[in-house]
Amino acid sequence: MKIGISVSSSYPDIAPNLAVDRMVERTREANWAGLDHLFVGDHHSTKTPYFQNNVILGRMLAEWGDKPFGALYLLPLWNPVLLAEQVGTLAAVGKGRFIMQCGLGDPRQGAALGVDMRRQVGLFVAALKVMQALWRGETVDEVTYWQLQRARISPVPSEPVEVWIGALVAPAITRAATLGDGWLAAPSLTLAESAAAIQQYKTACANAEKAMGAAAIRRDILISETSQAAKRAVAPYLAAGYRGIPPEALLVGSVDEVTDCLGQLNQQGYTEIIVRNISGDQGQCLKTIALLSEVKAALQS
Repeated sequence: MKIGISVSSSYPDIAPNLAVDRMVERTREANWAGLDHLFVGDHHSTKTPYFQNNVILGRMLAEWGDKPFGALYLLPLWNPVLLAEQVGTLAAVGKGRFIMQCGLGDPRQGAALGVDMRRQVGLFVAALKVMQALWRGETVDEVTYWQLQRARISPVPSEPVEVWIGALVAPAITRAATLGDGWLAAPSLTLAESAAAIQQYKTACANAEKAMGAAAIRRDILISETSQAAKRAVAPYLAAGYRGIPPEALLVGSVDEVTDCLGQLNQQGYTEIIVRNISGDQGQCLKTIALLSEVKAALQS
């Protein structure tokens, strides 16, 4: 099982330049801890600072080394030619393989960007197929959703871009199996729900006559030296209804407890865990990331 990190891009309470320093510091700690992937998210038209993925990722790569990296993209909100070009450039900047996580987005963001989200599934599928063709070096026309004529890009990524499709409901999981190289499960899934969801993905891959790709799940996380210390640290976030995620879907505890939870996900068939810090305290975040090196060692043994 591989463990990656999605570094939070949202910092509502501090100056933007200090927030960038925090993202860079977390990236450096994740590299020292030996984590396997680096990601950032995608969000638009926000009230408080949210650092845009392609730009901030270019800075973070200076701290990351030669391991895989990428970002989440809400594809209906992006012109596929522009995004394919951006990814092509990032793939040249980074030393590792580029992994694109992707999803649909929501009506509020669509309205802010002038996108008709009633067409979001068609926009998503068309954008993905266009980008995959552009990354192969092809010249592309697409007139149904994006009105593209003889589009092409350069640089083309030197190795294939891996695509993980975020999906929660059955039709979306089928799209992930059919169109993607992997599937990204939602962070809100409890252990019982994650078991049922991965069975849906396995069935969808079999129906598509494809080998199962990466099966990734995000887990929001806080690790401390003891179970009691972790529970004390997470208590204020749970009291505030942390992101609407059920407490049982969070990874909170000691190294041994977190290792046990990840082992259960591994037994269900998940190949990748993408963690995201729960805490807004930088010290707690860095401690959690550092302790993940012990979790990795325990899983490998």
